Amino acid sequence: QVQLVESGGGLVQAGGSRRLSCAASRRTFSSASMGWFRQAPGKEREFVAAISWSGGITYYADSVKGRFTISRDYAKNTVYLQMNSLKPEDTAVYYCAAEPKYSNYTLPQYRYWGQGTQVTVSS
Repeated sequence: QVQLVESGGGLVQAGGSRRLSCAASRRTFSSASMGWFRQAPGKEREFVAAISWSGGITYYADSVKGRFTISRDYAKNTVYLQMNSLKPEDTAVYYCAAEPKYSNYTLPQYRYWGQGTQVTVSS
């Protein structure tokens, strides 16, 4: 069983930056593709970013492209989401996910999920 623990959420002003972390509990993290999703109140969970198991391929939602960067540290079993130029519409609970069930990483069909971390961007 893989456990994912997110951290780094909080309150940030518009235009600011924040880095989210997702620590995985198992060494097989090194062979798992990872994703970040977010969910705002009253909205569906939406894809944010994903990274392949090798770290060589990354995917981004159009809404965050050029502002967010996903990366992973194999030594720390951790995946990161660096968020820059934050906007109030980025306010949401951000979830880390591991092992997509399908080849389309943008679908919220992953085997393991974290508990989420709140990011609030004030205007």
